Amino acid sequence: MKEKTAQLMESIVSLAKQRGFIYPGSELYGGLQNSWDYGPLGVELKNNIKELWWEMFVHQRDDMVGLDAALIMNPKVWEASGHVSNFNDPLVECKKCHERFRADHLKEKKCPSCGGGLTDSQQFNMMFRTHLGPVESDDNIVYLRPETAQAIFVDFKNVVQSSRKTLPFGIAQIGKAFRNEITPGNFIFRTREFEQMEIEYFIPKPAKDADWEVHFDAWVKSVHEWIRIVGIDKAKIHELDVPKDELAHYSKKTMDFEFDFPFGKDELYGLAYRTDFDLKNHEEHSGQNTKYKDQSTNEEYWPHVIEPSMGVDRTMLAILCSAYTVEGSGEKRREFLKLNPAVAPYKAAVFPLLKNKPELVKKARDLYEQLRRTYAVAWDDRGNVGKRYYSQDQIGTPYCVTVDFDTLEKDVVTVRDRDTTKQDSVAIKELNAYLDEKLTYT
Repeated sequence: MKEKTAQLMESIVSLAKQRGFIYPGSELYGGLQNSWDYGPLGVELKNNIKELWWEMFVHQRDDMVGLDAALIMNPKVWEASGHVSNFNDPLVECKKCHERFRADHLKEKKCPSCGGGLTDSQQFNMMFRTHLGPVESDDNIVYLRPETAQAIFVDFKNVVQSSRKTLPFGIAQIGKAFRNEITPGNFIFRTREFEQMEIEYFIPKPAKDADWEVHFDAWVKSVHEWIRIVGIDKAKIHELDVPKDELAHYSKKTMDFEFDFPFGKDELYGLAYRTDFDLKNHEEHSGQNTKYKDQSTNEEYWPHVIEPSMGVDRTMLAILCSAYTVEGSGEKRREFLKLNPAVAPYKAAVFPLLKNKPELVKKARDLYEQLRRTYAVAWDDRGNVGKRYYSQDQIGTPYCVTVDFDTLEKDVVTVRDRDTTKQDSVAIKELNAYLDEKLTYT
């Protein structure tokens, strides 16, 4: 079983590189540990994920606004948030090979690489430190942000004053974060540089648990709806109510949405009830008022917060794992990505039946130019049609449109479905309506 899952992961990583989704970072110079670059198709898939998330959680809601904050913030932010004192992992080192590991990730008290003995664990702060300005000193130490959430809390009062939003409402942000992980790995699952899609949803001060639980439950449903819409296999999703003794210092309740990755079940998304911890601490450390004033009662208080947190990179990995499909064997073996059309890099591909027939090429090119005004469309005239189908299947293109001799005579094209390989003859004048119906995903 382990061998099969390892092979599955290797197949996904290989396909991702071969087809331009994800490359090893700095590969020309031998690479850099756990560094990955998103290639031409990876960028498109990643952007589609982010755009779909923004559309669902910001544009389609009246109770949401957006933010794009700086990566480097005043270091006092991280003191107030507890990251300077609490953002630590237990670190151990092999006495023989000197490789380092997270102690809480080891099943045995010996080095998993060489079997050597391990040192006692020490706490290791995962924030990346740098210096602001030309001179390096203790006075100008700053940090690359380890999460996107704190900027939302710091800007909360500005957002309320400028947007005139009333509770409950949320602030959404997509952006990079950095964590100096001790043992990153499993492809893009755990990396030191990653991208988050986070929301801080502010609610009135609850009088009883049921007041915040109703918002929490609504966000559980929203996360499941996102999982469905983005095309992640729901059968591989599990909810974990994080035990109280394992909760983050700011959380009263956290639910992890775990996914069955090829390397095992692990966290995909998190949903946390942060109470009023963050705004209260920022007021205490900054001396500035971070309370919300209810205009109807004139009461001032710190709102409580529900936080759905989703990683772009983990979302992409879960999508690839869900979409990767192999049918048949031997010469009939077909490997393809069953991507949801909403996130697929290309919605359709257009090609002439024969590359050496100018009349077919011109007709196909005209059709390609027509379709690309509406959809993300690929042009492909390499090799024979069978090889083009194979290539488009591997990158997850839902439909292939072939211009053949019937097109010249009857103004119809052949449209092939990626998932079923079924082919339809469609009049060019009806092609946009045909694709609209097929590509609509609700």
